[in-house]
Amino acid sequence: METINLKLNAQLETWIGPRDQRVRGWLLLDNYPPTFALTVIYLLIVWMGPKYMKYRQPYSCRGLLVFYNLGLTLLSFYMFYELVTAVWYGGYNFYCQNSHSAEEADNKIMNVLWWYYFSKLIEFMDTFFFILRKNNHQISFLHVYHHATMLNIWWFVMNWQPCGHSYFGAAINSFVHVVMYSYYGLSAIPGIRPYLWWKKYITQLQMIQFFLTMCQTMCAAIWPCGVPVGWLYLQIGYTITLMIFFLNFYFQTYKKRSPSRQKEHMNGSPVSTNGHANGTPSMEHSGHKKLRMD
Repeated sequence: METINLKLNAQLETWIGPRDQRVRGWLLLDNYPPTFALTVIYLLIVWMGPKYMKYRQPYSCRGLLVFYNLGLTLLSFYMFYELVTAVWYGGYNFYCQNSHSAEEADNKIMNVLWWYYFSKLIEFMDTFFFILRKNNHQISFLHVYHHATMLNIWWFVMNWQPCGHSYFGAAINSFVHVVMYSYYGLSAIPGIRPYLWWKKYITQLQMIQFFLTMCQTMCAAIWPCGVPVGWLYLQIGYTITLMIFFLNFYFQTYKKRSPSRQKEHMNGSPVSTNGHANGTPSMEHSGHKKLRMD
């Protein structure tokens, strides 16, 4: 395993430069196999969980859902606030920012981005709640792809670009998650659910974040400042895959909606419009099922 790890590091260093030594010794960051193993365990649970629950009654999880979603709302707000303030006071350049030019801001951003990386592990619980509540139709390819890849990609980010230009995608995604998880947490409370008005904007907000992240990444290629070009290509390529999948989801969900679904939505149905039933009533037996995307 150590030989594989060394070969992987050597190949990556020839493409995107040497690893950043400032994060050595940080939890889960020294070696890649633990992150990979956690992802494999996640995928095994995704595969085996529905089989285990097949002949069992679904769990409500309402209290846990409120605690979990609102907890992630607070964590996301913390990360967004800390990143924005560090970037602002550290004088970061929006167009291109290398990772060794603002020591105090860099250190603060590295610490926040570690929490961002770790939050991707916490967010595996999104899928586990679907399994426990037998909302298996919510476990789409996009849902699993997004959760499985984000943890792994951010392991590499933290080892090669733990600050500098990497701040933007994490900051804007944290803001989106404030909006998203606050809705999901509040929607788990039946008395509040009818008053939640912003669910229809979540998917649109997600697609806007991909577009803005793409633009900001391309700026570093147009006005270079030392960020490895290979790293920029990797980020652009991954963002393109998310844009394609989310556009397909948006088209399938909103553009092909039947007239009855449109009427149901206009009447304030509690059905998730962003593909997330995490906290809303199970629609296991409805005719048209939406998939959670985040």
